[in-house]
Amino acid sequence: MLQTFEVIASRAANPLLLVGRLLLALIFLHEAVTLSFDFTAAASAMSKIGVPPYVLVLTILLQLGAGLMVASGWHARLGSLSLGLFCLATAFLFHSNFAIRNELLHFEKDLAIAGGMFVLTATGAGALSLDRLVKHRSPFG
Repeated sequence: MLQTFEVIASRAANPLLLVGRLLLALIFLHEAVTLSFDFTAAASAMSKIGVPPYVLVLTILLQLGAGLMVASGWHARLGSLSLGLFCLATAFLFHSNFAIRNELLHFEKDLAIAGGMFVLTATGAGALSLDRLVKHRSPFG
């Protein structure tokens, strides 16, 4: 039975990588759009904790750019590594007050997302990706 599961999982690897990439990217793309549309309120909230507005701009650009890279599978390893490191930084800089249960939950969520991003960095985007499409259509091999 375990061998059968391994065969099925192996055949489903590329569709699962696609679904996993899309699910991982969704939170970053959604947050980038949300921050963009409510930039003034987000900048005000971040300034209260000492974060200057230009960092918010960089955060939006990172989440949008790397999120699209992960979702599309175009340089997904670079995008997922960037977002994984971003999640680690966010966890330790903004969610380290473990006396508040919600902060602990956000800390753990950020660590889990970082873990998923690092797995994607190691495995790559799979066959259902722009990287694979471009590689197979390139006259350079």
